[in-house]
Amino acid sequence: MSATTLRVVLDQVGSPEPSGVGRYSLELVRHLIDTAPSGCRVTGIVPSSPESEYARIAEELPGLSGLFKSALDRRQLAAAWQHGFTRLPGSGMIHAPSLFAPLYRHDRSSAPGEQIVVTIHDAVPWTHPDAMPARSASWARTMGRRAERYADAVVVPTHAVADQLSTVLDLGDRVRVIAGAVSPSVTPPADSHALASALDLPDRYVVAVGPFTARTGIRDLVWAMGDLHAPDVPLVLVGSQTDPQDELDGVLRDARLPEGRVRRLGVLSDAELAVVYQRAGALVMPSIAEGLALPALEAMSLGTPVVHSDAPTLLEVVADAGLVVPRDDASTFPRRLAESLRDLLADADAAHELAWRGRDRAKAFTWRDAAEKTWQLHADL
Repeated sequence: MSATTLRVVLDQVGSPEPSGVGRYSLELVRHLIDTAPSGCRVTGIVPSSPESEYARIAEELPGLSGLFKSALDRRQLAAAWQHGFTRLPGSGMIHAPSLFAPLYRHDRSSAPGEQIVVTIHDAVPWTHPDAMPARSASWARTMGRRAERYADAVVVPTHAVADQLSTVLDLGDRVRVIAGAVSPSVTPPADSHALASALDLPDRYVVAVGPFTARTGIRDLVWAMGDLHAPDVPLVLVGSQTDPQDELDGVLRDARLPEGRVRRLGVLSDAELAVVYQRAGALVMPSIAEGLALPALEAMSLGTPVVHSDAPTLLEVVADAGLVVPRDDASTFPRRLAESLRDLLADADAAHELAWRGRDRAKAFTWRDAAEKTWQLHADL
């Protein structure tokens, strides 16, 4: 009897600087391989890439049973799939950890094994299109419409995202909530002191993780750190700020922050990221909108208090384990954020309570659970 094959689109898995979706994809596929039912296997679908990226995929996913390498690179493949040029060799189950997927008309009643499942991580392209590049928002909305027509199921990370999507897409009962989790590799190494020294981390600081875009709200955080009510500690920024570098520099000048008040560490390894989280007084997520909220889970798992906006996904994921600063009044948000950070860093008991709650909350999310629910979803179809 031949094995049942789950073909997974490996979106950004081989990239040297994986995005949040890339990290999600990597962990999900690892655990899909580990939890594959008897008689099932996992193969990958990947855009044309440099050989170094194929090698990275092989290294990161040693249990992958095969890899279909498209002749098109990611940009070309995204355009082809957007315009309906979607067919791939073979047939069977396809799982896409994003909207980067070959969505096409098919009939499961005559071919039960033919199924396509996609993942929509957030509703930002519909609810806050100005918070992302116009071309990216347009592509996502187009692929969302294709998912509405052709996907057999749509995975979302939270009930909040499901609720938001229900107002813009008619997905009916095809939505399944399957949350992400913390990567096991986001763990401080034994020599964490040496790593902290190598990163030249301040003794006290707060940290934000993500690109300098409207969606992340980091602009507001920079302004908050320049407020008279802000705590007298540096802000450490983690992640790629390459594209909007000039814009970030401009905001730093306008906020009149003293030199050294904002430290940019760029893209870090998982071990480095864990050390930065663990030593921070707080992770700050002033997001306008969120989907995965992985930084919140990562920080909580390491006992770092989380100060966050009232973006629906953050309220759901963090629950009562964080300090919420509502974005209802944009004009006062930076000051209220500054005051909340100041009060938290001055109250050791409150910080300890949030750390305890955060660790407990993070335990509710595991990649094994996500993978098992994904296999069950395909079985249900």
